[in-house]
Order: sequence, then C-alpha cells, then structure tokens
Amino acid sequence: MEVNGTLIWYFNICKREVWLMGRNIIPDQKDDNIDIGRFIHEESYKRQDKEISFGNVKFDVLFKDKDRLVIGETKKSSKFQEASRWQLLYYLYQLKLSGIKAEGLLLYPEEKKRVSVILSDVEEKRLEDMVDEINKILLANKPEAPEKKGFCKSCGYREYCYS
Repeated sequence: MEVNGTLIWYFNICKREVWLMGRNIIPDQKDDNIDIGRFIHEESYKRQDKEISFGNVKFDVLFKDKDRLVIGETKKSSKFQEASRWQLLYYLYQLKLSGIKAEGLLLYPEEKKRVSVILSDVEEKRLEDMVDEINKILLANKPEAPEKKGFCKSCGYREYCYS
C-alpha cells in the first residue's frame, strides 16, 4: 500500500491502525463516529470543489483565491488536531513535489473553527521520516501490541484490539 494522508493521520494517532489499514482491514463502518464524520464532510462547503484526487491523495475541499491555492481538510472535531495537521501537511508536501505551491486549512464546521497550515522545511523532513516509519509498519508481519489510549473508546478498530 502506498502511503497516503489517511495513513499519516493514523500514524499520529495509533500505529496499530496503520498496520490494519495497510492490510485493507477497514474500521467498523457502522460506527457512529464514522457516520457523523461522513455526514459533516458531505454537508459542509457545498459551494466548493470537493473530493479532489491528486496522485494517491484526496483533498476534501479546494478553495480558489485570487493568487493562491488553498486546500482544506474537514474534520468532525479538533480533538486530533495535530494528526489532522500532519495529514494536511502531507497533502501540501505532495503538491510541492509536483511544483504546486499551496496553503492549507483545517476545517471544523461543527466548531466553526479554521486553522491555517503552511508547510515548512522542518516539517518536510519530519514527513519524510514518517513515510519511512509507515513503510516499516506496513512491511511488518504483525501489528504492534495494542496500546490503550483515550482514543480507543471511540475507535472503529477497537474490536481488532480488545475483543
């Protein structure tokens, strides 16, 4: 599996999820959190271009401003803002590798919150390291042992770890 923004997001939440996703083991699609997130994504920013595929990544929203390109990542809540930020930085990095300069916006419609994201050289290096680490996880024969976190209660993969 090729590294994508979703794997970057999972990497910053739970490395076990990276391994499961890499094996095409999908989270419980009947999980309420997944349904809510899907609804927010579908119902927000209806006037913008949405679901823009670019190589192996997919941007939630594209904003066209006079002289700049802004891509947005829509999330249910800012609870995992740091993981979301890295996901968006990865999208900006992929665009930069193709010669496209862009800025990012983390979008939290339910909170009426927007967070600006701009890629730096330091973050580029960290992303390259993350990609290397993700590839090692994907090549492993088995996932890391479950590590109990606050996130586990609402995780769509919880049955794979604690059943």
